[in-house]
Amino acid sequence: MDFSTDQIILLSSVMLIAGVTAAKFSSRLGLPSLVLFVIVGLLLNQFIFFENTKITQIVGIIALIIILFDGGMQTNWKHIRPVIGVSLSLATAGVLITAFLVAVFAKFILDLTWLESFLFGAIAGSTDAAAIFSVLGNKNIKEKMTSILEAESGTNDPMAVFLTLSFIEIIEIGRVDFWSLSLTFLWEMAFGLIAGLVLGALTVKVINKIQLAEAGLYPVLALAFAIFTYGFTVLLHGSGLLAVYVMALYVGNKEIRYHFSITRFNNGIAWLMQILMFVLLGLYVFPKDLWAILGKGIILSLLLMLVARPAAVFISTMFFKLTNKERVFIAWGGLKGAVPIVLATYPLFADLPKAGYMFDAVFFVVLSSALIQGATMNPLAKRLGLLHDHERAAPQSIELLAEGRNNVEMMEFDVGADSDIAGKEISSMGLPSDVLIAAIIRGKDFVIPQGNTKIEQGDVLCALVPADQEEELKQVLLPDKIKGR
Repeated sequence: MDFSTDQIILLSSVMLIAGVTAAKFSSRLGLPSLVLFVIVGLLLNQFIFFENTKITQIVGIIALIIILFDGGMQTNWKHIRPVIGVSLSLATAGVLITAFLVAVFAKFILDLTWLESFLFGAIAGSTDAAAIFSVLGNKNIKEKMTSILEAESGTNDPMAVFLTLSFIEIIEIGRVDFWSLSLTFLWEMAFGLIAGLVLGALTVKVINKIQLAEAGLYPVLALAFAIFTYGFTVLLHGSGLLAVYVMALYVGNKEIRYHFSITRFNNGIAWLMQILMFVLLGLYVFPKDLWAILGKGIILSLLLMLVARPAAVFISTMFFKLTNKERVFIAWGGLKGAVPIVLATYPLFADLPKAGYMFDAVFFVVLSSALIQGATMNPLAKRLGLLHDHERAAPQSIELLAEGRNNVEMMEFDVGADSDIAGKEISSMGLPSDVLIAAIIRGKDFVIPQGNTKIEQGDVLCALVPADQEEELKQVLLPDKIKGR
């Protein structure tokens, strides 16, 4: 069916409204929002014919860039640093082991050749950042577990991309040069890491130095740097997705102007891209094709979730200090998402035999992983004792409408257990002359502060501060113990 421009615009709005509505009910139903986005796409599939692989791939890659940038910006390096070794081991050795075991299963279940099976394993072997950030973002799971899974999902894409492209090349030319492939992988990882750090530092410097006419341009500039980081890195044959995650992690843990505005803007755009990407992926797949592989797909999914992923986790983390309960949770947290589906488009472009069949199988595995594992992450964490004792209230924020015109910023400060200001009244804190504590977030309550308001442990202080007094305020509120933004 051909659609006019106006009809496409109307359908796009319907997709977004349906996606936002699905996100609203996802927590109530106990399902990851991405599952409902895909279901929306599958339902719209009955009325809209969409079969454009190129658009699907482009939208998927752009969405992944934005989602990785948003996730990295909101990741605390203090939480990632102690577990970076575990995460990198999972992102490399873990992906290799998972891919190998899935390939063996796929050989006999999907009736593929050995090379096609290893290609399938490479595609399905990695976890997905979009799925991980979506599922863990609003949960009360301990930071160690969320940090391991988030760092793994942000850094395992290079291995998955490398394996996928390598096996496609092997199938096409019929031979393999392991030495050349090894050097290519090392270059992609090394250059991706270096490019991410260098461009992250450049982003911070530019944002803090440049004077733009409108505050709303700063989030656009930051996002533009993230997209540039991917494009520049890939142009020089590095890992673009790794570079974006490293760049975002660097920027997010530095003091930059308009941090609040940039983070909120990114979060909104990331949600938009999640909705667009997963609805589009749902549109791309025909339900009848999923029914055709239902039995084989269920068996393969269960083997991946119950055998391949746990084996990979226990083997790749054997030299790290983790409890068996933590390993069980990490194994169950190997969520699949957009990355495997986007990678599954590469065999379609290469016009490989059974490429469409593999794409449908990958899609089924991703959907079942998100549906089963994503919906049970929190109950499993509770069963294993990996939840916080008390529900953590998500820090809330206040939009400063005049931001950018008066050189005043809104900053948030968490009052931790080791804070020097806990128990003090605002009037006795010694704040800089032009600083105003505009609001206090206390649990789920919003407190309007007075001079005699006493600061309590766990409070989130929202302070209006002129740019030239930021450092002075940090000396008062951040005695090298509290991280504030």
